[in-house]
Amino acid sequence: MTQAPNPPAVITSYIDGQWQPAGTQLLDIVNPATGQVVSRLSEADAEETARAVEAGHEVVGVHLALSRNSGTLRTGSRGCCTIEDSMDAQRVSALLGIKYFVWDFSERFKLDVVDNFIEEYQAGRTPNPCMRCNEKIKFAALLEKALALGFDAVCTGHYATIEEHDGNLELHRSPATAKDQSYVLGVLTKEELKHVLFPIGAESDKATIRAEAESRGLAVAQKPDSYDICFIPDGDTQGWLGDKLEDKPGNIVDRNGNVLSDHTGTHNYTVGQRKGLHIERPAKDGKPRYVLEIKPVTREVVVGPQAALAVKELAGTRFTWCGEAPKNPELPFEAEVQVRAHAEPVKCIAQLVNNELKTITHEPILGVAPGQTAVIYVGTRVLGQFTIERTVSAVAPGDDE
Repeated sequence: MTQAPNPPAVITSYIDGQWQPAGTQLLDIVNPATGQVVSRLSEADAEETARAVEAGHEVVGVHLALSRNSGTLRTGSRGCCTIEDSMDAQRVSALLGIKYFVWDFSERFKLDVVDNFIEEYQAGRTPNPCMRCNEKIKFAALLEKALALGFDAVCTGHYATIEEHDGNLELHRSPATAKDQSYVLGVLTKEELKHVLFPIGAESDKATIRAEAESRGLAVAQKPDSYDICFIPDGDTQGWLGDKLEDKPGNIVDRNGNVLSDHTGTHNYTVGQRKGLHIERPAKDGKPRYVLEIKPVTREVVVGPQAALAVKELAGTRFTWCGEAPKNPELPFEAEVQVRAHAEPVKCIAQLVNNELKTITHEPILGVAPGQTAVIYVGTRVLGQFTIERTVSAVAPGDDE
């Protein structure tokens, strides 16, 4: 695989399979998703904006207004798109001499991200709202509007690279392994890859980006990354869901169906949870129990030993290919699967069977829940992703519950 060929002196960006001339119109998201969740305007976002301007593009800065409730995205929260972020974005745009707009996607965000988050928890799954935001808002609704207004690409500060191979664009991991964000970009499609740019994606050192941003006088050079869900700024997911979902009492059971305790609602639990189970009877081996499965239909929370969190098979029917689809996905192929933003990838055999994309890992993965996103890699390339709908445990039930 090769990177896009070196451009002539007056050509600056690789879009739609071709190098584009300076002056190409770029829509720059000055507040895109970074890391596991959406970032505030960081040094990376500001630096990629500056680089696009320096390259001679016509750049417009856009802040995404994702909530109409100022109390939800309040100043001081560590979520995304806060009041202070909007002000930071405006200051950076003014310093760089580019136009700046605020675009309202609050209705789409509520329907596609917030409501989906609630529905997934209600169905006993553990969703990733940042993946949905990238899939439905930043690289779908925003890109759609940008192209309709005559822009050529959306430009963000993600750490990932786009390479060309045999005439096809591919998404690859960033050389900055610790900051690689290709996982959260796994939802990008072949068509979307033609209209996105990651100017700092090939940088191997975040400190260099911070230094460059500081040298330009950008006040966000040392701004910390965010790790909160943007629409739950206080970080209390359980409390937030409790206000949205009706309590439906049920039982906490072991893997053999024995009732160990009761609960007020399955939305209060996630796979891998250990604390807050309130089980008075200890396990036979005296070790803690963990949530293994959530069954909203029967209102059961299944618990068991930590070893039982290990799963060997992941599968889902909601999948997309990132770039060109593999020629014969129905045949088993060697790959790696990653289930969290900064988790280690695990070697696996991947295969498309009856319109279900599945992976069988060589080594078990701990604490994987339906609703999470599994991203498939071949080498450094992001091949595709699927929402996990079912898992197969690597450990059979025993009598030690």
